[in-house]
Amino acid sequence: MEKILDIVEAIASENDLPKERVIEAIKESMINMAKREIDDLANFAVNQDNVNRDLQLVQKMIVCSDEDFDESLESTHIPLSQAKELVDSVEINDELEYQINLESMNRNAVNQIFHEISHLVQRISEEEVLKRIEKDLHCIVLGNVISVDNVGNTSVEIGENRAILPLKNRIKGEQFQHGQTIRAILKYIGINRNGMRIELSRTTPKFLEELLKMEVPEIKDGEVHIHKIARIPGEKAKVALYTNNPKIDPIGSAVGTKGVRINAVSKELHGENIDCIEYSNIPEVFIAKSLAPAQVVSVKIHADSSVNKEKLQKGDKPMAVVHVLRSQKSKAIGRSGLNIRLASMLTGYEIELIEIPDRENLSEQVLENQEAKRNIIESVFSSSGIDSKSLNNVKPEEKKLDIEALKSLFKNSNMDDNSK
Repeated sequence: MEKILDIVEAIASENDLPKERVIEAIKESMINMAKREIDDLANFAVNQDNVNRDLQLVQKMIVCSDEDFDESLESTHIPLSQAKELVDSVEINDELEYQINLESMNRNAVNQIFHEISHLVQRISEEEVLKRIEKDLHCIVLGNVISVDNVGNTSVEIGENRAILPLKNRIKGEQFQHGQTIRAILKYIGINRNGMRIELSRTTPKFLEELLKMEVPEIKDGEVHIHKIARIPGEKAKVALYTNNPKIDPIGSAVGTKGVRINAVSKELHGENIDCIEYSNIPEVFIAKSLAPAQVVSVKIHADSSVNKEKLQKGDKPMAVVHVLRSQKSKAIGRSGLNIRLASMLTGYEIELIEIPDRENLSEQVLENQEAKRNIIESVFSSSGIDSKSLNNVKPEEKKLDIEALKSLFKNSNMDDNSK
């Protein structure tokens, strides 16, 4: 294979590939062919001759004593007497190399080498593309629609690469036209027997998260954090936000003046309705907020109950019992159950709604509501090392700041006493 290294460099340059990787691919192909055509058990290698710009296929044999040699070793060993006919100075355990002339081999075998080289070069090219675009995995990419097939899968051109946006990853109801520029999250990149696959998605929570980062500087800069996102694509989403900066309103930052920021995100998501709520590390408060726009009377979580212990052991969501006024129940459930489903997805709790009479019939529920609030208040103070008994001994003037803090905690929590 005269001047084959010159050919390798031309192939590498034409395909923008590392020369060393192409050389290794050709060596691998030559060895595979030799094993098929000569001996699958033999030890073949390819020596690189940079002076003559050549690659030489050789078979390596270990020298053994004539007494130790038998037919089971003939693929990898050569008896000493036979080896000395080739190299007089050879000794036992030395390694001999036989050069194999490819021109003397079956022409079909040689053609197979070129076929394998073409396949390997294609695979190397795909792997190099993979390396270049790995940095964009789980990020938003821009692409132009090339075509939409009969089942709704969309082919998208991203730079020099072609990606697929499957119908299952497309927001319900949206339509794309040839040449249209679209945004999507780069969900998956990989290589299989059919070649490279680049898969996009517009339905993952990550897509919404990245869109919010683009539209909300406070999120991009890390001043406002996204705790979790729950989505039913094209219908509704809930985003739990928080900040460690008391000067920043996380909800106001995300929504923007007159809703300009959140509306821009919603437009990109084919009109998906997006609720932004403030995250709380108190589960009862978080669950109540997650059910907005419904107003919640009380939330009860029996963490130590046998029901929740059994659910956790099975890997199921723990149970939260939520009391709502009759007039608020439909809001809590939402159209087609969207609101309560998203609240459950967001909080990680299975939510059971219990309807109670409206205000005029609420007298029996007031004490229960107050007790629920007291439980939450005690959990807040106990996290600071204050128990309920010591709380009762605090002087009124010392309670003032704590009450103000609790008012802030319950702001927008929808857990105010509905009996007033």
